Amino acid sequence: MFTVFIIGNIASGKSTAARYLEQRGAQRIDLDELAKDQYIPGSPLVQQIADEFGWDILDASGAIRLPVLAQRAFADPEATSRLNGLVHPVVSEQLSLRLLPVNCCSTVVPQFALTVVEVSAPMSFLDAFGLADHVIAVTAPRDVRRGRAIGRGMCPDDFDSRADVQPSEDELCALADTVIDNTVPDDGLFGALDAWLVDQGLDRVLGERADA
Repeated sequence: MFTVFIIGNIASGKSTAARYLEQRGAQRIDLDELAKDQYIPGSPLVQQIADEFGWDILDASGAIRLPVLAQRAFADPEATSRLNGLVHPVVSEQLSLRLLPVNCCSTVVPQFALTVVEVSAPMSFLDAFGLADHVIAVTAPRDVRRGRAIGRGMCPDDFDSRADVQPSEDELCALADTVIDNTVPDDGLFGALDAWLVDQGLDRVLGERADA
């Protein structure tokens, strides 16, 4: 199995890239969704998050109110770092369980030629980059990404608060083996991904290109 991490700031197109490769036959893992799956009411992680950000982030059933947590965790870089410090070790462990071989003859694990992992906060997840065979950065200038996000209905202040705690495009590109410029809203992103699959010899083991 070949594992690629796709990194990119908010509204860069990394999710579009990951879903496209999923359509081609890859297994897709979204670390944001994997993190939310660990928010089990009453779990040690949820209790630690509530201790850090206030017990009023929990609803009556003990589940995390995600909009409230996001408002507090993205208030400044220090708050974001505190949340990442709690969540990322748990997510890294869960990701390892999904990517590393399972030595159990009674367990049937689906085999994929390619696994795509969406990584939204790469700077605080660097210790897990050893699990990747390749890293792709999908990049676009902040003003372009801001316009996209607002066009999708995101509040401008919400975009700014999230973008302010993310790394620069140069910092992201420095982490990558391949950089895809997704500035222009055309079919270039999919073409670049197709070319990457050919370079890696993965086009022969995945399905045909889906309609963009």
